[in-house]
Amino acid sequence: MSDPWDGPGSQVTRDRTTKVPGQRTAGADGARPSGGRAAARAASRQGDERATSRRRARPMRRGRRALKIAGACLALLMLGTAGVGWWFYQHLNDNIHSVSLDGKGGTEKADAFGRTPINILVMGSDGRTSAEDCKLGGGCSQTGVQTGSGNADVEMVMHISADRSNATVMSIPRDTMTQIPACKDSANGQSTAGYYGQINSALQYGPACQVATIHQLTGIPIDHFVKLDFSGVVKMSDAVGGVSVCVSDNVYDTYSHLKLTKGAHTLKGVAALEFVRSRHGFGDGSDLGRTVSQHIFLSAMMRKFKSAGTLTDPTAVYSLADAATKALTVDDGLGSVSKLIGLASDVNKVPTKRMTFTTMQTSPDPTDSDRVVVGEGARSLFATIANDQSLTTGLGNNSATATATATAKANATASAVPASEVAVTVENGTTITGRASAVAGALTDKGFSSATTTANAASQAATTTLTYGTGQKAEAQTAAKALGLPASHLQQGTGTGLTLVIGRDWPSGTSYPDGTSSPAPADTKAAVSNAHAQTADQSKTCARVSPYRTVSLNGVPMTPSQAYAAAKNQPDSDS
Repeated sequence: MSDPWDGPGSQVTRDRTTKVPGQRTAGADGARPSGGRAAARAASRQGDERATSRRRARPMRRGRRALKIAGACLALLMLGTAGVGWWFYQHLNDNIHSVSLDGKGGTEKADAFGRTPINILVMGSDGRTSAEDCKLGGGCSQTGVQTGSGNADVEMVMHISADRSNATVMSIPRDTMTQIPACKDSANGQSTAGYYGQINSALQYGPACQVATIHQLTGIPIDHFVKLDFSGVVKMSDAVGGVSVCVSDNVYDTYSHLKLTKGAHTLKGVAALEFVRSRHGFGDGSDLGRTVSQHIFLSAMMRKFKSAGTLTDPTAVYSLADAATKALTVDDGLGSVSKLIGLASDVNKVPTKRMTFTTMQTSPDPTDSDRVVVGEGARSLFATIANDQSLTTGLGNNSATATATATAKANATASAVPASEVAVTVENGTTITGRASAVAGALTDKGFSSATTTANAASQAATTTLTYGTGQKAEAQTAAKALGLPASHLQQGTGTGLTLVIGRDWPSGTSYPDGTSSPAPADTKAAVSNAHAQTADQSKTCARVSPYRTVSLNGVPMTPSQAYAAAKNQPDSDS
């Protein structure tokens, strides 16, 4: 036998027709005679080596051809896979519809470590702008498919902290009355000079107008927006394989058509849409109750999204990516697959126990009992988001002091260099007398080293800079944090020590005018008071079915539970 890859085996086959040699006899000198078994074996070995050489040549050539063919197939497979990947990437990019914000929402500022929070306005539109949305939302029998953006019936400000350790999602009830700023929709040219009205109506003048309205009301910079319509909710809930929710009692909302028995349910498609749209089924039957049930739904979706089974299943990932890009309208800053992946990665970094869902506090509108205005505590809630404070501290320890202490500890850990060990040479690069002394004095008052000194800069400077030596970046960050100096003003030099050159962009004061020095922390106790705050890890929280007669069946007012009992022929939403 011979192996086609390794050549002939070591066993030599004897020619059975050859006569076996007889007994050898010694020569006259006692030497072995030529021939005999030794000669036969030698001849056999030589012949075997020549045969081996001939037999090896053909299999080796076949092996090389096989390797070449395998390599070519592998290359084709790789090219094919890359082609599919590129097609998929382009397919997802083509799905995305993006709109410019035109700077209407303000700009977040980086902290002293160069980290920037993310604030996104998540909007759910009631627009019936497609046949699918008309079928899901109803109301198109007379108007037909509508044009325009509709109203923002769901408005949530999603804040992701600069260090990605926590997040806050604040709902703003659609019935809130506020001042709408002057706006013009770049898509259809519809404009307004501004008016006092219901907050969700700003979307009629484009997503940028809705963002500008929220920014004006709250003072929170809004970097991005994400808008979904009715069909988008259906697609997203299907893509994650359903969302698990719980209701406190039997419920039938005759308006949204949600019908469920008491207990836990996994909702997909239209059933999921009925749940998030239900405003008569939960709480007091108003939009305030709906925001709480929406938080329960989104918390469950977040847990599902972050579960290993969802993110490691290629089919689930494809379905989620395809559904998300088809369902969303976003701003230009999120208008590509890579940017949406980056956002998803940032969200995924935040543990669910550090994600707080809350609702803006409201009071009844004095002129209209069906509308609300900003209530007590709302300004504190706005401030916690604008100041990049975590509300999970407020839920666990209702102390603004505790929040400030936690923030200070986080900053100290990040910089790793206490102020007492940092000395700064402060140079005046302006024509204003005393600028270096004022800033240096402020640093020493904040506990910086007494070795901090002052001088005049070699020349005037337009921009303030903080230059640090090799290995002294952390010390520079400590000083920048204390002065409110953005990370973009820090630069590494060739010398040693820290040198702050005050430029014309800092003409007065001891805190950089465009800086990010932390303002006084907001009161987190006030921020979460009456705000229905809960964290996303609370998987056993049930939506509270309304005990009031908020629905009507056959013209008879009744509670959602009474309606469930009366509508025996109506199938359940998840049946």
